[in-house]
Amino acid sequence: MSNRRWQDPLESRAADLRRMRPALVANLTMLPTSEGGRKGPALPGWGCPCKATEDEFQAWDAWPVLESPIAPGEFRANVPFVFFTEEGAKTIGRVDQFFLWEGRIVGSAEIVR
Repeated sequence: MSNRRWQDPLESRAADLRRMRPALVANLTMLPTSEGGRKGPALPGWGCPCKATEDEFQAWDAWPVLESPIAPGEFRANVPFVFFTEEGAKTIGRVDQFFLWEGRIVGSAEIVR
């Protein structure tokens, strides 16, 4: 039997994200569950599609580089974001605010740089 510890895929992804160069940094606000936000916290390694406007049809996969879980209703300043595609990073980078999507808006982010 192996002594290797099983590693959670989110933990592994979180470690990989910390080594990547982020496309942008934003102040992240998660919606409270009562306002349509997630039912539980977003863990390090979590990602979701991001939209340039609330009613935008197109979205781009991105990962906020979280050092610790962020709960529904919580605010976090200066969160780096890694995008799956250069197109997504460029498109979202052109707006001041963007929206996190999980079948509905679950949070928003204001770009700081």
